[in-house]
Amino acid sequence: MFLIIYLVLALTVGFTLLTSDIAIGRKTKKSAIGAYEQMHPKWKFLGILTFLVPVLIMTYYAVIGGWITKYAVVYLTGQASAAAEDGYFTSFITSPVAPVVFALLIVYNGVEGGIEKVSKCMMPVLLVLVAVIAVYALTLKHTDADGQVRTGLEGLVYYLTPHTEGLTVKRFMQILLDAVSQLFFSLSVSMGIMITYGSYVKPEVNLNRSINQIEIFDTGVALLAGAMIVPAVFVFSGTEGMSAGPSLMFVSLPKVFAAMGKAGVVVGILFFVSAIFATLTSCISVLESITSNCMEIFHTERKKTVLVLSIIYLTASAVIALGYSIFYFEVKLPNGANAQLLDIMDYISNSVMMPFIALLSAILIGWIVKPKYVIDEMESSGHKYGRKNVYVVMIRYIVPVLMLILFLQSTGILS
Repeated sequence: MFLIIYLVLALTVGFTLLTSDIAIGRKTKKSAIGAYEQMHPKWKFLGILTFLVPVLIMTYYAVIGGWITKYAVVYLTGQASAAAEDGYFTSFITSPVAPVVFALLIVYNGVEGGIEKVSKCMMPVLLVLVAVIAVYALTLKHTDADGQVRTGLEGLVYYLTPHTEGLTVKRFMQILLDAVSQLFFSLSVSMGIMITYGSYVKPEVNLNRSINQIEIFDTGVALLAGAMIVPAVFVFSGTEGMSAGPSLMFVSLPKVFAAMGKAGVVVGILFFVSAIFATLTSCISVLESITSNCMEIFHTERKKTVLVLSIIYLTASAVIALGYSIFYFEVKLPNGANAQLLDIMDYISNSVMMPFIALLSAILIGWIVKPKYVIDEMESSGHKYGRKNVYVVMIRYIVPVLMLILFLQSTGILS
């Protein structure tokens, strides 16, 4: 069910928000704060809100990247069996030293210019590796203690089949919110990143074609990643192993790799190394958006700005990494979930601010500056924008209503 909802949203809401951000960026040639101020001076606050999202995200994204790096090191050093043991992940994140070290490593590499060049070369290779692992997952077969045989192909069918058993309105809305949250991260919309990159796009570039390519590749990679993970987890852990969040990646998958034997060590290495580079490229995107906005706000040069941001995020990442040990506490969020420091930052940025920003952005474009503002930019290079009628309907009606509902749900107002 999640997959179907995500695909529908990616092809509708996703393309609408992505189109808006990239077109606004190229039209204004500015980052989020300056772009929204140029669109409408009274809406500069929306640019500030948009800027704050990556500011918050970067505080915990590097921490999760540090977890991935730790597991990659574990597999590369021949300790794969330890990663599959019960309590290993909890023991690691509650340590007062190791999570901080690995988080700082991610921040450091994220601000180094060299890693961006390596990532550009590595990403096509890693995409091939993901495809290879996905194909390998389909060949898996396992018999559990009860004599039940499960195969990778059955796991793929489970992955692609909608499941509506026990689906309630509340559960459906939660799935919808999770899918939108994933969409925001996947396409980097409602956080100023695509506005920043849009400002770098040359006037003669066909934005319509570029956005179509982003949609196709992003959706394709998302499907491929699911085809890599879900069948493997299904074979060795059944549906019980498919819990969401960190436990899937850092608890269920290591157990799956361990069940594969020697091949699982190789697959585990490929998986976590691939994830490291994916994390670093995402960190670079987030930091680029923050850096670009800070340069506009404070009128500073890039090197000085990056240096100051590096110090800030080295400190912030260390604090968030210690949220499971020294700074541990637990609170109940408005949506009913229990949360620690990292979860709180994720909730504020992902579940509250992003839907709210998308709502305000849709109102600004759809009803104040009007959709023609974006459509004209889409066609400014001389290329026809074939989906402009769909875009108008989406930005004026569908996106605002959907984002309002999700915002009210995430804040606990609509329960």
